[in-house]
Amino acid sequence: MKQKKLYLLCCIFLLLFQVSCSKKTTEKVIIVPEIKIGLTVYRKDDTFINMIVANIQEEGKEAEQQKNIKITMNIMDAKGSQTMQNEHIDKLIEQGCDVLCVNLVDRTVAATIIDKAKAANIPVIFFNREPVKEDLERWDKVYYVGAEASESGKLEGQIVIEQYHKNHAIDKNGDGKLQYVVLEGEQGHQDALLRTEYAVKTITEAGIQMDKLAGDTANWLRSQAETKMNQWLQIYDDKIELILCNNDDMALGAIDAYENIEKELPVVVGIDGTALAIEAMAQGKLAGTVKNDAEKQAELIFKLGYHLAMGEDVTKNMYLLREKYIFAQYSIVRLEEMTKEDEYKK
Repeated sequence: MKQKKLYLLCCIFLLLFQVSCSKKTTEKVIIVPEIKIGLTVYRKDDTFINMIVANIQEEGKEAEQQKNIKITMNIMDAKGSQTMQNEHIDKLIEQGCDVLCVNLVDRTVAATIIDKAKAANIPVIFFNREPVKEDLERWDKVYYVGAEASESGKLEGQIVIEQYHKNHAIDKNGDGKLQYVVLEGEQGHQDALLRTEYAVKTITEAGIQMDKLAGDTANWLRSQAETKMNQWLQIYDDKIELILCNNDDMALGAIDAYENIEKELPVVVGIDGTALAIEAMAQGKLAGTVKNDAEKQAELIFKLGYHLAMGEDVTKNMYLLREKYIFAQYSIVRLEEMTKEDEYKK
């Protein structure tokens, strides 16, 4: 009897073992695909660039869940050094990245990066800092994602026009002109040049006369803008009626200079639509700002990068202007509209 029981147990064990082995041999091994995205920026402490990077990372996390894919991002900060950024490109290529996303330190030297990427057959997406047209045409796997700088200048000018028609008292000396200063980004940067040019052009074409007192670069930085504004206040004092700023950080730096000496603010306008700028608008310190859509640009950069990394035809998945460019739109930030949106969300 014991032998029969033992025999039955052995048979059951062998049967279970066979079933188990059968399952293992028929099971499919699911391999999750992986793409590697290399990203290098001119300065990660730039408020707007930091916003773009953070949003690209969020886009990557969402895509991992939705598409069941592993996405590795290597993000490098060139800290304002083109030499360092060139070294970053070498490292990212060595790491086997599938696509390179580059926020140039110096837009005039894009050719070096393009040639390195071409030799490794890795597509390149430049963003925020547009290379010259000739460089973008060096290879068919080079793209640019950004926004039309002239549009932001026009909208900044529109903010000033609206402020002027609301309150002619911003012309403090009553001479029929707006005495103004300009805080520009970097010398030679296309966004800085175009934002300034089109802001002034839009204002003057609306019939508002302007008188430029001073203008200088503050490299997009709040601290440098504050320093420059302190110098101008010593020279021009109450003569300044309008401060045009190429970005919000510099606008906030100008406001800091006035607040430090407890002086009444003139009309100050910026560009980017950062959280701190919107807060300053709510406090009545900043007259207005133009939203540079970091979320949309990040979405476009990631989407383009994803299609390129997967070896897909980007022209079938995205609209490219002249097969090279993708532009997001600017818009004027209006607090009343934001309040309505918040109420609607509630």
